[in-house]
Amino acid sequence: MAFSAQAETRITYKSSSAGTAYYQMGVELSEAIREGTNDDIVLTLEESQGSVQNVMEVMARQGNYVFTTPPALVEQAMDAEGPFAKRQSPRFQDIRGLFPIPSITMHFVIAGDDGVARVDELAGKHVLIGRGTFGAREAQRYFELFGLDDEIRLADAALGNGPDALKNGQIDAFVTASSFPTPNVIETAASMPITLVSLTDEQIEQTGATAQVIPGGTYPGVNEDVHTTSLPVMAYTTAQMDDDTAYTLTKTFWERRDAMAEEAAWWGSITPALLENMTTPLHPGAIRYYEEAGVDVPDALR
Repeated sequence: MAFSAQAETRITYKSSSAGTAYYQMGVELSEAIREGTNDDIVLTLEESQGSVQNVMEVMARQGNYVFTTPPALVEQAMDAEGPFAKRQSPRFQDIRGLFPIPSITMHFVIAGDDGVARVDELAGKHVLIGRGTFGAREAQRYFELFGLDDEIRLADAALGNGPDALKNGQIDAFVTASSFPTPNVIETAASMPITLVSLTDEQIEQTGATAQVIPGGTYPGVNEDVHTTSLPVMAYTTAQMDDDTAYTLTKTFWERRDAMAEEAAWWGSITPALLENMTTPLHPGAIRYYEEAGVDVPDALR
C-alpha cells in the first residue's frame, strides 16, 4: 500500500557537476531507487556547482528535494554562518537528514613501489595539489600542520593533470580528495607503481578531521590499510517531503546498498555507523526505517 500511495513520486536530486564521482553516484543511486521501488520513486538528477549551492537552493525549492553536502555546511546554514551569513532563511531550519553517502577521502599519492609511506616522506618532493578545491585546502593545511610547508615544492597546474604528470616524471606526488576507490588514483596505479601516505593516529587527531581507513587492496600495489582523513557527506531533504516517501527512499537505499557496492566499490564503505557524523535531525520517515531496522539512532538526530 505504501508503494501504491507513492506511485510516480518524483524527487529532484542535486549533488555535483557531470563527470565527477559524486554525479556518477547520483546516476547509480537513481537507478537503484528506481529498481528498488518498481519505478514508484524516480530521482531526477540535476547538475550542481557544489555543496554550498545545494544547500542554498533549499530557500527556493518546493516539493521533494534531495541534495548532498557535508554536515558542517548544514550547520552553518542553520546558524547563519560562513557562506550563509549574508543569505539567511528560515527554510534552512527545515533541512532533515536521510542517509550517508561515500565520504570525501584524502589521498596523498607518491610515485614508487613502497605501497605505504609516512607523511614526512613528502619532504623535498614536487607535489601537485590543484587550486581552490577542498583537497587543495586540506593538503596545504596539513603541510603547515606537520612542518612541511617549506619542505615541499608545489606544482602550478590543475589537479586533472596529476596522473599524467606523475607518470611523466614532472611531479613526485599529487593530492586528491574523493570517495575511494577514486578514478584518477586507479588510473595512475594501473600504469605505474604508486605509494599512498598513511597518517598516524596522533597526526589524524592533530588535523581535527574524521579518521578514514582505505582498506589494503583497494589500489594495485597498496596492500596495507592506509590511515587518512575524510570529510563526511550526507544525503538530505527537507520537512516538505512526506514521511512515507522519506521512509521508502531510506529503506530502498539501504536494501540496495550491497547491490550498488557490487557495481561500484565506493558504496561498500557505507555503514549505519556513519550516521554519527550527521548533526542535523533525521527526517521522521528515515527514523521510522532505522528503528524498524534496529539501527541505534543518536538522540541528537531525533
